[in-house]
Amino acid sequence: MSETTEQIVRGMTDRLLQCGLDGTRREAVLTGYCDQLRAHGLPLLRVHVAQRALHPEIGGFGFTWWREGTVVEESYPRSNPLDAWLNSPLFHILKNGMNAYRERLAGGPSDFPFLNELRASGATDYYARTLPFERVAPDMPIDPQHPPEGAQMTFAADAPEGFSEAHIEVIERTLPVLGVVLKSAAHRRMAFDLLSIYLGRDAGQRVISGEIQRGSSAQINAVIMFFDLEDFTSLAERIEGQDLVAMLNDYFGVVVATIEAAGGNVLKFVGDGLLAMFDFQTETAAADAALSAAEGIMVEMAAKTRDRAARGLSVTSYTLALHAGDLLYGNIGGEERLDFTVIGASVNLTARLSGMHKNVGRQVIVSDRVRDAARDKRDDLVSLGRYMLRGAAEPMELFTIHRSAEGAGRQSVG
Repeated sequence: MSETTEQIVRGMTDRLLQCGLDGTRREAVLTGYCDQLRAHGLPLLRVHVAQRALHPEIGGFGFTWWREGTVVEESYPRSNPLDAWLNSPLFHILKNGMNAYRERLAGGPSDFPFLNELRASGATDYYARTLPFERVAPDMPIDPQHPPEGAQMTFAADAPEGFSEAHIEVIERTLPVLGVVLKSAAHRRMAFDLLSIYLGRDAGQRVISGEIQRGSSAQINAVIMFFDLEDFTSLAERIEGQDLVAMLNDYFGVVVATIEAAGGNVLKFVGDGLLAMFDFQTETAAADAALSAAEGIMVEMAAKTRDRAARGLSVTSYTLALHAGDLLYGNIGGEERLDFTVIGASVNLTARLSGMHKNVGRQVIVSDRVRDAARDKRDDLVSLGRYMLRGAAEPMELFTIHRSAEGAGRQSVG
C-alpha cells in the first residue's frame, strides 16, 4: 500500500459517511467498501455481512460480495435454524462471547465445515468480526439465536500469505463507520418492513415516503373487498385460544397471499375479517384483479379447509363481498394515533353487501358495478337479483361467482 494507513482510513471513512448521508443502499455500500479495500491492496476473495432483522418470519439477512463482482442477498429463518448456521464460525463467536475470530486456511482442515468449503474455493485466510450496534454488558451472556442488534462481518483472502497486519488494521479502523452506515440503512429497511406488515405494502410505502399528516387523504377509485370467517364467536367458545389463533393465521395466510398475488392491498384486519383494496389505473383493471383474487380465495379456502379437516383441526367457512367506487384513502384518527385507511360511501356499501350473505344464500357477493367494470362480460357471474341497500340511491343487482362445489366448497350459508 503506497499510502499510509492513516490516509487510507481517512479516505475510506469519508466515502462511507457520504454513502450514509446519501441513503445509499446496503449492497451498494458493501460493494463500494470492498472495491476500496481491493484498490488499497487487500487480497479480498469474499466479504459477508449479516444483520438481525425485525420481521415476523425472517430472523436475519445478509449480503455476500465475491471478487468477480456479484453481491448475493440472503435471508435467514427466525426459527428452526439451519445446521450450517449452528456449525458456523459466526455462531461460535456469539456463543462464546467473542469479538473476533481468525483462522489461517492454508494449513490443515478446519473444525468448521464452511471454512473447509471456503478453502476449497481458494481462500487462505479468514477474519470474522462482531460489530455491536448497542452497548452490551461484558458479562452478559448472548443467545446466538437472539443476539443484540449489530452486524457480523467476515473477510476471506486468497493471497498465499493471507492478510497482513496492516490489512487487518485498515479493516478494524474502518468497521465502526461502516457499521453506522449499515445501521442507518438497516433501520430504514426495518421501518419499511414493519409498516408494510402492519399497514400493508401500499400504505406502508406512502407513510415512509412522508404521507403522515393527520387528515391528509387522496380521492381514488378502487374495488373494495370485505372478507370474513364465519361462526367465529361459536368457535372461540369451543376451542383453545392458541388453536383459534393458529386457525386464523392458517386461513388468513392463504387469503392474504392470494390478494397480494392479484395486486391487491390488505388494509386492515378486524377480528375474524379483513378489508382489502384493489387500486389500479382503471376500474376495469381493478375489477379484473379483484375477481381473480375472489376466485383464487374460493379455491384456496376450499383446499385449506380440506387439509385442516383431514388433520382433525377446526374448520370454518367464510363470506366475501366486492364493490367499487370513489373513496378517500389517507390518515384518519387522533393526534397521537392514526390509521391509514379508506372511508366513503363505497366502503359503507361494501360492508352492507357483506351482511347480505344469509339473505341471498351465497358466500361470495359481487356488486353490479364490479360486474359492469370487468373486461369480459363473464359467464360465471350469476345474478342473485336486485336489492335496495340502505345508503344506495338506486336498487343494486347482486351477483355471485359460480364454481363447481368441488372447486369452491360450500356455497350456501343459510
